[in-house]
Amino acid sequence: MATSKQMTFSRRSFLKSSALASGGMIIGFNLFNACKSDVKPSIDLSKLNYNDFNAFIKISPEGKVTIFAPNPEIGQGVKTSMPMLIAEELDVAWKDVYVVQGDLDTKNFTRQLAGGSQSIRLGWEPLRQTGATAKQMLVNAAAARWGVDASECNAKLGVITNANGETLGYGDVVSEAALLEVPENVTLKDSKDFTIIGQGKGNVDIDKIITGKPLFGLDYKEEGMLYATILRPPAFGQILDSFDAAAAKAIPGVIDVITIGEKAKAYIEDGPNSWTARFNDHEKVVVIANNTWNAIKGKKAIKATWKEESPLEDTALHDKKLNAILDGNTFSTMRSDGNVKKAFANADTVFERTYESPFLPHSCMEPMNFFASVTPDKVHLVGPTQTPAEAAKIVSKLLDRDIDDVHVEMTRMGGGFGRRLYNDFVCEAVEISNTIKKPVKMVSTREDDIATGIYRPAKKYRIAASLKEGEITGYHLKESNIDSNMYGLIPHFFPAGAIENYQVDTANYRSNISTGAWRAPYTNFLASAEQSFFDELAEEMGVDRIQLHMDLLDKAKNNPDPKIDYSPERLQGVLKLVVDKSNWGKAEEGVYQGLSVYYCHNTHVAEVADIVMENGLPLVKKVTCAVDCGVVVNPLGALNQIKGGIIDGIGHAMYSDFGFNNGIPQSNNFNTYQLIRMGQTPKVDVHFIESDMAPTGLGEPTLPPVGAAVANAIYKATGKRLRKQPYMSNMNVEETVLG
Repeated sequence: MATSKQMTFSRRSFLKSSALASGGMIIGFNLFNACKSDVKPSIDLSKLNYNDFNAFIKISPEGKVTIFAPNPEIGQGVKTSMPMLIAEELDVAWKDVYVVQGDLDTKNFTRQLAGGSQSIRLGWEPLRQTGATAKQMLVNAAAARWGVDASECNAKLGVITNANGETLGYGDVVSEAALLEVPENVTLKDSKDFTIIGQGKGNVDIDKIITGKPLFGLDYKEEGMLYATILRPPAFGQILDSFDAAAAKAIPGVIDVITIGEKAKAYIEDGPNSWTARFNDHEKVVVIANNTWNAIKGKKAIKATWKEESPLEDTALHDKKLNAILDGNTFSTMRSDGNVKKAFANADTVFERTYESPFLPHSCMEPMNFFASVTPDKVHLVGPTQTPAEAAKIVSKLLDRDIDDVHVEMTRMGGGFGRRLYNDFVCEAVEISNTIKKPVKMVSTREDDIATGIYRPAKKYRIAASLKEGEITGYHLKESNIDSNMYGLIPHFFPAGAIENYQVDTANYRSNISTGAWRAPYTNFLASAEQSFFDELAEEMGVDRIQLHMDLLDKAKNNPDPKIDYSPERLQGVLKLVVDKSNWGKAEEGVYQGLSVYYCHNTHVAEVADIVMENGLPLVKKVTCAVDCGVVVNPLGALNQIKGGIIDGIGHAMYSDFGFNNGIPQSNNFNTYQLIRMGQTPKVDVHFIESDMAPTGLGEPTLPPVGAAVANAIYKATGKRLRKQPYMSNMNVEETVLG
């Protein structure tokens, strides 16, 4: 971690600064790289406007500080925590900081997106450097006014003091500071000197959220804006044949009924299985109205017929295909250490289990929506997207416009979970506006989101371990998946590096069901499968569950493998901590415990689930969680992310099921698709490993392990192993009670 050492910029001019026409200073910064080499340190802001920047610091002559948050806010808290990093090094009082959501600015930023739990990890030093550089410029300006060396001055809470005790506020010297050269070397604070980082700060939007002020995409309005809803095929594999819009057009408030989709075919370059192609290369019926309700009524009144373009699939077919893949031998090997085949041939015993999970929708609180206004001058886009740069890119292709014509503003999002990585809803809004030549907001219903969306793919894992003289000699994991396979990094997670003969194979079935990233992609179920397997394996071997993991991690420590992506020491650390804090093995009568330990998204997590049996059914009463995520930037926000991930993981592992019949989803709203209920929500007890290492992600890592912790606890209570999610749909209640 960079603390009090000198930070040297590899490229000049990390920040851009200038005097405001009104006498203030704006400092813009490239989030993850220095500014382009052709950008001068000083900019005449009288020739620029607000939209020329995406994320920057603004200091007024009164000393007030505005910090623009660059990344999309989906509830993960980056609109609060990223500005905290800047404010810490700028050395201002947090109460004097005003945070504003920045717009898309591809010229000054890289990775301006929300996904992978990477925003804080990748912004840790660049954002702090930004604040520290701004502070140094202000100090330099004050020193110049006093005629002293800058080293004789210090700044704290927005006030600069010299050796004689004279003081100047940031606002007093902001105009002068903006004209100075940008320093190439700045000193970052030592962690012991932090006054903002590590302190719990409330959500900067909380007042607006609880009072219903406009923040979200659904809140956005413009003068003259129309509303649109879209009638999509009811089944995957169907396309529009014909439709009658007479009844829809007769509804008061309905302005027109059009079709879109044909234009999208002309610009799709990445094949028939791309997300854009899935949603935009076929004809769809659009109802235009003066408000959302009339648009929805109009959509319901349309009489449409559909024709089959590809086979209509169902859950039974998917199950058969995934089993056939596991039973076959057509795999791609993602990692192979040693000789698994030989280890299995020489084994005393081969222990094998198969684990299964269903499709899952994203269930965002805020349904998909987006505003678009396409004019000859520019394309104005406003709404909730996790990938604004990709939205601009894809829209420029759709309209055959220069990407500089596309302006994207980000609203706060009522959930994302990976669904808003895909910009199908942006393309729909753009094509509608381009067709009707008016500003429009496309709004999906809950039924649209659940029944015509993108899903976590159904998948199965077959895991086998070879045992020789009481030792694990080999490990072989096979994955069969709908549409896609695990990321390249995941085969380098535990137990890679801990078992000499280790192999991971993947294969998939190409379906016409659209699938994509879902919170903690791939690991969200892989962790459940592997950590359930290790629980079973420990029992088979007759060894202590905790000791088995500690021994394997010792092997990984003693034989360092540069390819592994986890720290054996840090995994052991969270394992020891959760055992201590959960009272492992000493639970009161009627409480059954299960354990899981996992690494993903650069964070090490261990969890213990406590369950009780109520009316013959398991109920999770408590989860104890140990987390090693380096420095905890905002403890309040961190707790929210950790608890939210655990509760989300329990709900989907226990209760959420989703399937298809002749291409039609069997649920389209929450009356048939079950999410976790308030009464099923456990207490979550969180413990952090104290660390001064750079922070890692928290939005996703606590979700994957909890499924196995719950399954392992249920086994303790019932004697029944649950290898198929959701657990409550796949356990025989009578057998469980008797077991």
